[in-house]
Amino acid sequence: MKITVTGSLGNISKPLATQLVKAGHQVTIISSSPDKAEAIKALGAIPAIGSVDDVAFLTGAFKGADAIYTMVPNNFSAANYRQYIGGVGENYAEAIKAAGVAKVVNLSSIGAHIDGGTGPISGIHDVEQTYRQLDGVAIKHLRPAFFYTNLLGNIDMIKHLGFLGANYGDNSRVVLVHPNDIAEVAAEELQSNFTGTSVRYISSDDRTTNEIASVLGVAIGKPDLKWVDFTDEQALQGIEQAGLPAEIARNYVEMGTAVKSAILWEDYDQHKPAQFGKTKLEDFAVEFGRKFNG
Repeated sequence: MKITVTGSLGNISKPLATQLVKAGHQVTIISSSPDKAEAIKALGAIPAIGSVDDVAFLTGAFKGADAIYTMVPNNFSAANYRQYIGGVGENYAEAIKAAGVAKVVNLSSIGAHIDGGTGPISGIHDVEQTYRQLDGVAIKHLRPAFFYTNLLGNIDMIKHLGFLGANYGDNSRVVLVHPNDIAEVAAEELQSNFTGTSVRYISSDDRTTNEIASVLGVAIGKPDLKWVDFTDEQALQGIEQAGLPAEIARNYVEMGTAVKSAILWEDYDQHKPAQFGKTKLEDFAVEFGRKFNG
């Protein structure tokens, strides 16, 4: 098969492309960075260098593909983050139609069934709605849970303040997933013969914030590590002090309130996968420990 993968050499796209190449498929990887071209070739894939804002470029990269994998890359300079995410989805949809693509696996998110009030997930909701307008295209929306790797952003907090925290409090439920587990499901779906439009949730574990702090604490030699509940104002200030723009910080705080209210898990609980992915919290803690000590 000829398969086009968006997302450059990211945490999901790189292991996904690696699996697809190993399976014997011709894989094209879209990246905005010319510097990634050689690394893409080293994987055995074909680089397509261009911008997700360029519909003509996307159309050319999608044309002739038996299937494509779409995801919206981060853009922390966006003035309106939801609008940016939804806009990339519109670009993808226009290129899918123009290129005559018949099968799409799209990286969505847990909580994408909700229209607004979920931070960046609101934009991913808009992408799903845009894709609904595509006639004659088989679409599989992957809705992964909260990425383990997001927790790596708290390493400095632990080192400098001695605790872990967010604006969703201690003992809050968090459904977790590892990017490698997402890549495995995406590879499976891209090579399958699904029809119509459907959703597939992906999760690796289901824990509380207290459990997360405890397990990660043991892994880094701080068994008494605690999860601290921030107010929205404290969370916003902390994210901005970490160097993220106000618009991005506001979106992340809004997503945190959605986690705290548990609305993100409602549809997941009704359609959860029959089994978790391979990577449990204790497995990720080993990776976290290496990063923390590195």
